[in-house]
Amino acid sequence: MATVKTLIYLVIYPGLLFLFLYSTFVEWYDRKLYARLQNRMGPTHTGRFGLLQPIADFFKLMAKEDIVPERADKKMFSALPAFGLAIVFTAMLLLPLWNYSLDKPSVTSFSGDLIVVLYLLSLPTFIFFLAGWSSTNLFSTIGAARVLTMLFGYEVPLFLAVLSPAVLANSWRLAEIAAFYRQRPALALVNLLGFVIALICVQAKLERTPFDIPHAETEIVGGTFTEYSGKKLAIFRLMMDAEMVVAAGLLATVFLGGFPGGPLFGLLNFIVKTLFVIFFLSLIRATTSRIRVDQVVSFAWKYLAPLAIVQLLIVILVKGLLS
Repeated sequence: MATVKTLIYLVIYPGLLFLFLYSTFVEWYDRKLYARLQNRMGPTHTGRFGLLQPIADFFKLMAKEDIVPERADKKMFSALPAFGLAIVFTAMLLLPLWNYSLDKPSVTSFSGDLIVVLYLLSLPTFIFFLAGWSSTNLFSTIGAARVLTMLFGYEVPLFLAVLSPAVLANSWRLAEIAAFYRQRPALALVNLLGFVIALICVQAKLERTPFDIPHAETEIVGGTFTEYSGKKLAIFRLMMDAEMVVAAGLLATVFLGGFPGGPLFGLLNFIVKTLFVIFFLSLIRATTSRIRVDQVVSFAWKYLAPLAIVQLLIVILVKGLLS
């Protein structure tokens, strides 16, 4: 029975099948919301309300010709998309979707899983860098350099912002952090500043406007993905959608109390809370315009990092008062 449960966890929910279907739904939701915020319609034709458009786009790309540049590092160029998707999939399994009660821990819940998820979410950035570098294309190389430059800006504020709730909860385990704030919802307000900082940093990590510098179409064509096509590009696009789901799930876990309610209501909680986070990501995308890469780093170190430290000091102060 335990083996069957583990297989369901890995393959169906919250495994690969659920991640694929929900990632395509999130892409539809993001595109639809982004369009409505700009007084447009968004996807409308494929499926009811255009719901199947992301899936149609995925399979269309899967059927396209898959070209590998002659001068590229062919093995690395071909392996990176699947490797990146596997990393994001692993991070998804560590979110406490089944761990709705501390008495019934999921098979992937352990002390320190917060650090592991943060580490795994930092790896796609290096995947993008290597993808651009292995292409040996000028535009891809410029995009790869921008990806890595941005990493040094947003990664530290993101870590500090996400670790603040863990410090107050006195735990590095995601399920225990979520349970702590469910039992003390008023204390979640202490982390409001950290939530805002984390939102901005996640927007940068996902390379969405105003941080879409690595693939600025008007400057460097497709950036990192200029030479990618067919199946590899389809997997990369799916990976980016899945990364948005996992990042939103992480913020919902540490800042919004996780996903209580058992298998069914826990799933509904996950959907509602991740869509709530993605709403703000779409809002930022619709109301801002692209900035330069030096402005990203400057903004991160002049404002986000100091504010994240302030958030951490507030948490330490509150923790001292409570004890």
